[in-house]
Amino acid sequence: MTNAVEQLHAVKAKIASAEREARREPGTVTLVAVSKTFAAEDIRPVIEAGQRVFGENRVQEAQGKWPALKEAFPDLELHLIGPLQSNKAKEAVALFDVIETVDREKIAVELSKEMARQGRTPRLYVQVNTGSEPQKAGIEPREAVAFVKRCRDAHGLAIEGLMCIPPADENPGPHFALLEQLAREAGVEKLSMGMSGDYETAIAFGATSVRVGSAIFGSR
Repeated sequence: MTNAVEQLHAVKAKIASAEREARREPGTVTLVAVSKTFAAEDIRPVIEAGQRVFGENRVQEAQGKWPALKEAFPDLELHLIGPLQSNKAKEAVALFDVIETVDREKIAVELSKEMARQGRTPRLYVQVNTGSEPQKAGIEPREAVAFVKRCRDAHGLAIEGLMCIPPADENPGPHFALLEQLAREAGVEKLSMGMSGDYETAIAFGATSVRVGSAIFGSR
């Protein structure tokens, strides 16, 4: 058993414990194993150990390794968790099952066009910049609910959830609480929040999926 597989089991055990502590049903939190920068041969043992949901940051990098892995393991689910450029919408719709980083009008327009063209309907999340950080992608919290509504009404996009990445130097709890509140106001059920350093906190605040990379695969 490889180190990554051991770490995978440890993370799953911590998720189960956090679910119990938060008095949530077992198995309500999905683990998205973040495999960015790792090669297919590093990822394969984790797939063979039973992990089926993975996250990648870049469309181009994912194109280099995931088509063959998805062919070998047809039940894999791939999430785009990094910023999406509008000129990559075609490739993103073709490859990813979930796109978590819808964050502006132009992306909504391009995704709507590509989904109609390809007849593929990846599930969609709106990324919210809960810390209003200028260098970070995501829609401003005060605009998030209206943007979700616009995605639905103007672009015909079924938004499933919200996603955030809290500022690295702040307590993540208030950011997770804000995302949960915005999700309620927007009428969406899924919350993608929590990474290697804070996923147990995120589960306490209602995360339905957590994005964990270094705690499984090690540092990049």
